[in-house]
Amino acid sequence: MRHVLRLAWSLLFGLLAFPAVCQPVRSALPADVVDHFFISSDGVRLHYLEAGPPAERTLVFIPGWTMPAWIWMPQILAFSRHYHVVAFDPRGQGDSAVPANGYEPVRRGEDIAELIARLSPQPVVIVAWSLGVLDTLASIHVAGDRRIAGLVLVDNSVGEEPPPTPVPHPRRRGPPPNHIQAMHAFVRAMFHRSQPGAYLDRLTAAALHTPETASKLLLSYPVPRSYWREAVYETKVPLLYVVRPRWVAQGQNLVRNRPDTEMEVFNDAGHALFVDEPARFNVVTEQFLRRRIWP
Repeated sequence: MRHVLRLAWSLLFGLLAFPAVCQPVRSALPADVVDHFFISSDGVRLHYLEAGPPAERTLVFIPGWTMPAWIWMPQILAFSRHYHVVAFDPRGQGDSAVPANGYEPVRRGEDIAELIARLSPQPVVIVAWSLGVLDTLASIHVAGDRRIAGLVLVDNSVGEEPPPTPVPHPRRRGPPPNHIQAMHAFVRAMFHRSQPGAYLDRLTAAALHTPETASKLLLSYPVPRSYWREAVYETKVPLLYVVRPRWVAQGQNLVRNRPDTEMEVFNDAGHALFVDEPARFNVVTEQFLRRRIWP
């Protein structure tokens, strides 16, 4: 009997200690940020957050690899004072469903196009980060740019030259980390500025909502680099490229070769630069919107 009780307590403690692998975790939403769901054309329940006046011009925020929509909360709260703001959970991420398939660029691009089709009939500005940049460019391949007024592409390659160089990793002793350990390290490596431990834990738990198999499929990129470059040059809408120094050479070529393009470089921020330096990111984005898209 004692053995059974000890086993039950062990299982209960395990479930309490590792909620991340069971369900997505997030902070309570502010009162004026609302949950919405819709069903994609292939039957997947997808989630997005909405805030701000529905009649105003619309900004759509797309997060990166395994990240939840609420990572954009500093932008949601700031921009919803004057804009209609939507932050998307791509399939397998955040509060969206976790289907068995659909993690390739074309399907992810279709999901974004279907989200935009549900929103205001007026063209939207997409603000996309990391893998969200590639998802957005795939959406342009799929649906064109008729519903897009402008793009803010944050800290990823757009298929321009030169190609990205591999990021060096220190030699590791011992066995490789398991998936939970790897995601824990990944989340902490996204920032240069100190972030609260509770915030990092919630973000890691949200990242673990994406199963390991799906997370690997998202990084397979079954298209050539030219696929992304073709999309970014195919669209003629104003574009702001917000990057760290790693992508400056691509940005310089983009500005040189593509009209109506600007670049802003964050020299002292991590990959999640809009969290590390939210005030600067918001000002840069707002100025771009007022100067290039909605004067």
